[in-house]
Amino acid sequence: MATMADVARLAGVSIATVSHVLNGTRAVRPETRAQVLDAIRAADYTPNTVAQSLATARTTTIGLTLSAISNPYFGDLLLGVESEAARAGYTLLLVDPHEDPELEDRVVRQLHSRRVDGVLLAPSAEPGAALRYLAHRSVPTVLVDRLIDDRMDQVGTENVEAVAGLVGHLAERGHRRIALVAGHPGRATTIERVEGYELGLARHGLPRDPALLVDGHSETEAARAAVHTLLGLDAPPTAIVTANNSMTIGAMQALRDAGVEVPRDLALVAFDDFPWADLFAPRLTVVAQPFDRIGREAVRLLLRRMADPAAEPTTTRMVPDFVHRDSCGCGLPA
Repeated sequence: MATMADVARLAGVSIATVSHVLNGTRAVRPETRAQVLDAIRAADYTPNTVAQSLATARTTTIGLTLSAISNPYFGDLLLGVESEAARAGYTLLLVDPHEDPELEDRVVRQLHSRRVDGVLLAPSAEPGAALRYLAHRSVPTVLVDRLIDDRMDQVGTENVEAVAGLVGHLAERGHRRIALVAGHPGRATTIERVEGYELGLARHGLPRDPALLVDGHSETEAARAAVHTLLGLDAPPTAIVTANNSMTIGAMQALRDAGVEVPRDLALVAFDDFPWADLFAPRLTVVAQPFDRIGREAVRLLLRRMADPAAEPTTTRMVPDFVHRDSCGCGLPA
């Protein structure tokens, strides 16, 4: 098995120079760096990452705590995180806490015990224990998607104006009974999207009817039941906003169950886009979150925090794109 000394001999440099190239501990001239990298390939040298981490106090790993199974849309976010981390030379350790605060606390501790250099966390509705642990131990951390603590770096989507815009779009179409199928109660994104819904109603002089605000718990079946409840009202809505893509599927199932045709009988708009939303009949009008950019920015913020632990915390909200299709009913006669 090749050693660092073998690489140094092939490259015609010192062992210290090879170490600097591998660990990034000192600037090396580009031509010398190229010689070392060529020698590494020629010798088929594999660095001892355990020894490197002991020497540099870095493991070049990032912990990612993300409920990617229970929230499938996080898969798109994961792609952005992974590509930016790989570009910076980092490996991801992914754990899924399944939106369980106790499990979230345990997996955060496990990541820290594995000496990750930093943590990206999409917090649950009650992330107190995990956040206290990370703060107490000064673990570089960035909150992703759910922006709950401006004392930490965090990045996610702008929710309030985005939902207010969806409500406004429906109101301008003439709808006066607009419902919201909201997400999991207590979750930061749910609170913000409900705020946006109420803001949109107020801007267009529409009363807030509590019967039109229902919990879909961020799940397909719960949203399906919630929409059936809406359709059973004495004065059912003429338009529905769904607050994530899983609930959009549930809403569409409920409307199909009831024989309600979108947009002829009822308008439907959604928060979150689908790769296949343009193939539905009708095609869905949505606001699309910039998942790839959020993931990449989360990694960049974490790298900055690792390089400068004393930097002022940053909150970044990215504006989603309004994607105007058919389900809002704009193609129908007024």
